[in-house]
Amino acid sequence: MDAPLALFIAFTILVAGCVRGYGGFGFSMITVAALSLVLPPERIVPMILILEVGASLLLLPGAWSSVNWLALAWMLLGVGIGTPLGVWLLGNVSPACMKTSVAAIIFALAFILRKDVVVRRRPGRVQTVLTGTASGILNGAAAIGGPPAVLFFFSSPAGATVSRASLIAYFLLTDILAAGTCLAAGLMTVDHARQALLMLVPMAVGLLAGQRMFHRTSETVFRKRVLLCLMGLSVLTLIKALWEMAS
Repeated sequence: MDAPLALFIAFTILVAGCVRGYGGFGFSMITVAALSLVLPPERIVPMILILEVGASLLLLPGAWSSVNWLALAWMLLGVGIGTPLGVWLLGNVSPACMKTSVAAIIFALAFILRKDVVVRRRPGRVQTVLTGTASGILNGAAAIGGPPAVLFFFSSPAGATVSRASLIAYFLLTDILAAGTCLAAGLMTVDHARQALLMLVPMAVGLLAGQRMFHRTSETVFRKRVLLCLMGLSVLTLIKALWEMAS
């Protein structure tokens, strides 16, 4: 890896870490979209999964007491149901078409939620399982399972602290599952671990900066910024999918 490429990767991971530390999500969407411009997916995804697990482990101690573990349990049940369906779609539907459709839907939902549309009652088990199923389908089909969980937590009346903490725990569990699957399939090597280790410093700096920003932001402003970030990530995903379709 030459110096300019290493600097580009480090800067991308620094920015993505800042977003992750602030909102509890967004790391993979930013890094995969940006780094796929210069590296093949097999070089990127295993390294990012290792960093994602590391990011969650760094953030979780400060968020542990605020996690909605009951909602996470029902959501993970849905993830288990939806992931095989997503894998089936991956084999039968163009991934670029899938990403294009998903990005457009997520953008529209985030735009609506930014208009102060908030669910007044806490979602029940059925809604939670359905959200997890949608997340599993999108993760299996297009590797972008985060947005349904983000929209679920930040549209509920639980509050910013609980929503952010629950997302941190959610991504830790799902990323461990994904990393284990990747390792079992022989797609994760010592080189990926070595590259992830090199990028721990810029990621940690970004996480700390984002976490500090979160503690200094009011809940109303935080919610609007998170949804704006989700809209931006959806546009990034849409551009990447259209690029794949064109090439």
